[in-house]
Amino acid sequence: MDVTRWRKAQSSGSQGDACVEVARFPGVVGVRDSKDPDGPRLALEPDAFGVLLARLKQQ
Repeated sequence: MDVTRWRKAQSSGSQGDACVEVARFPGVVGVRDSKDPDGPRLALEPDAFGVLLARLKQQ
């Protein structure tokens, strides 16, 4: 049983909008597609995740 707590942004809609979810693991931040929770996942170091967020906010 997966007890990992995946979260998505509070600003994400509830109508099936395309978004990602994140979860904290020891030493990494997990990222997955909310529409495909059993699909591929990324594991990013916290600093790399911070860079990703900063770049996305610039868009």
